[in-house]
Amino acid sequence: MESVDGNISCGIAIPQVFTEDPIDLDLIRKFASRAEDLGFDSLWVQERIIGTADSLEPLTLLSYLAASTKSIRLGTAVIIATTRNPFLLAKEICTIDNLSKGRLTLGLALGGRAATYPLLGAPREKRVRHFIEFLSVIKALWTSGSASHNGVFWDFDSIKMRPLPVQETGPPIWFGGRHLDALKRAATMGDGWMGAGSTSTGEFREHVEIIRSELNRSGRPKSEFVISKRVYIAIDDDEERAKGRLSNWFGAHYGNADLAAHVSVWGSVAKCTEGIQEVINSGAEMLMFNPVFDHMEHLEKLRYQVIPELSYTLL
Repeated sequence: MESVDGNISCGIAIPQVFTEDPIDLDLIRKFASRAEDLGFDSLWVQERIIGTADSLEPLTLLSYLAASTKSIRLGTAVIIATTRNPFLLAKEICTIDNLSKGRLTLGLALGGRAATYPLLGAPREKRVRHFIEFLSVIKALWTSGSASHNGVFWDFDSIKMRPLPVQETGPPIWFGGRHLDALKRAATMGDGWMGAGSTSTGEFREHVEIIRSELNRSGRPKSEFVISKRVYIAIDDDEERAKGRLSNWFGAHYGNADLAAHVSVWGSVAKCTEGIQEVINSGAEMLMFNPVFDHMEHLEKLRYQVIPELSYTLL
C-alpha cells in the first residue's frame, strides 16, 4: 500500500456514527472523495448493530463507498464473525470486492460482548471453535471451485459460490481483539491486526509485543503481517472543548464517556502529533485515524499539519 507521506500507511474512518447531528450522506460522500484526493491509503467502517447512537451498518455502507470511490482501499474494523452466517458474509464480501475491483480488507473478530451476541445468532458455547471454523468456511468458498467442509457447526460438500473475489485468494483478513489468545490467533491465522480504538497507547504497546513474539515463534516474515491501530483524535486548540466532545461521543457510542480521555488523542496540532508519534513508536505500521466531529476539517489538518511531521522507522 502507498502511504500518505511515503513512510507509514495512513487510513481514516468514514463518518458512520452520528451522535450530534442527523445521518449525513452528503458528508459521507464528500469525505470519501476528499480522502481519496488527499492520498489517504484507506477508508474504514466499524460495526455496532445494537446501541443508542445512529450507526450505519458497515457492509451496506462499504457498498456505497465502493461506488463513490475509485482507488482508495476499503476496510472493516471489525465485523463480529460469530454473529454472521459465513455463507452470507462470504457472498457479501465477494460482492463488495467485485464492486470495488479488489480494494477490500476484511477485519474480523470474535467479539467481547458475549451476553448480547446471541441476539444476533451467535453461539453461547464453543465460540472460539465457531470462529475458527467460520474462517475455514469463508476461505473455502472464496478459493475453491467446489467447496467442502466437515466440522462441528457446518458440514457440506461440493458447494459453489460465484463470483469469486477479485483478489486471488480473497481479501486480506485482519483480526481484532486484545485477549492473549486473540492476539496469538491474529499472528498465526491473520494477515494483519487492528489495535482497538478503545485501548490506550500503553495497552497497544503491550499487545504489539505479544504479536511480534508470536510472529517470531511461528517463523512468519514481518512483511506478511500488518500491525495497525485505530486512533480516536480531536484536533482543537481548545483542549477542554475537544475532550468534552470526545467524551459525549464515547458516552453515546460506547456507553462510557470516561473512556475517551484514556484512549484518545486530543488538543492542538502539536499535541496530537506527539500523541500519534507515540502510537507509531509503540509499533504501529499503519494508522487509522478516527475523528468524531468536524470531519472535513480533520481531513485537511491531518494531511497537511499532522502527517508530514510524523516519522517512522521500520523495525
